Amino acid sequence: MATGTEPPRQRPSGVHGASRAAMAARHLRTDRWWLAPAGTAAGLFAFVVYSTWRAFAGADYYAAPYVSPFYSPCLAENCREMRGGPNWDLFGSWWGLSPALLVLVFPLGFRLTCYYYRKAYYRGFWASPPACAVAEPHARYTGETRFPLVLQNAHRYFFYAAVPVAGILTYDTVLTFRDAQYAWGHMGLGTLLFLVNITLIWAYTLSCHSCRHVMGGRLRHFSRHPVRYRLWGWVSRLNARHMQLAWASLISVAACDFYVYLLAGGAFTDPRIF
Repeated sequence: MATGTEPPRQRPSGVHGASRAAMAARHLRTDRWWLAPAGTAAGLFAFVVYSTWRAFAGADYYAAPYVSPFYSPCLAENCREMRGGPNWDLFGSWWGLSPALLVLVFPLGFRLTCYYYRKAYYRGFWASPPACAVAEPHARYTGETRFPLVLQNAHRYFFYAAVPVAGILTYDTVLTFRDAQYAWGHMGLGTLLFLVNITLIWAYTLSCHSCRHVMGGRLRHFSRHPVRYRLWGWVSRLNARHMQLAWASLISVAACDFYVYLLAGGAFTDPRIF
C-alpha cells in the first residue's frame, strides 16, 4: 500500500522508453559485433601503454640525426641526449620531468578530442554504444554537455596547435637527410620511416573535420571563393579516409619512436641507403 512518502518511480528512458518498441532482448544482431569495439579498445590500450612508457622514460629518444616524434620539439634544458641536435631549451633547468611531457599534450589533445577517436573510445571503452543496433548499458545519456566531455569542444583549438607541431616534425624529417656528423647527403632506413610518418601526420591533420570547416564551412557561395572551394574539396576527400589515416599515423609515429629507441640503445646501426 502506498504511504504517500515513497519517491516517484523513474520512468524508463532511452531504448526502454515508452515510445520505443518493447523488446526483451538487448539486440537482434547475430554477427560478431563485439569484435570491432574489442579490437579498437585493444589497439588504443596498447598505444596508451607504449606511449606512456616512452613519454616518462626520458631516455633513448635521440640517435643522430633522428629525434623521436614523442620528444620534438625538445623544450627543456634536460634534453642532454640532444646536445648538438635540435634542442630549443625554452624552459630552462627548472623542468625536472621527461621533456616529452611538455609537448605531447598538444598532439594528445588533438587526438583525444578528434571526432573519430571519440567514436572509437566511446564504443571500445565505455560501450556508449558498443555497436550499431546494440543498446548501451548506461541508464542515462547526457552526450557531451557535461564535464569532462564538454571539453571535447576544444578540438578546433587543438587543431590550431597540431598544425605547428606537424611543421616541426617536417623540419625533423628534413634533418634526417644528414648523417651522424650532421653532413647533408645522407639517407637511411630511418629517413624513409620519417618520410612515411610525416606524410601520414599531415594527411591525418588536414583530414580533420575542423580543418574542413576552416576551409569552407562558413562559405555561402563557393563560386565566389574558387581557391577555398578547391581546398575544401581536397580536404573533403581526405576526410573520407579520416579513420584509416588516424590509425595509420598512430602506428607510424609509434614506429618512428621505437626505431629511434632501438638506435639510441645500440640494438643496431641505421642501414644507409646512400
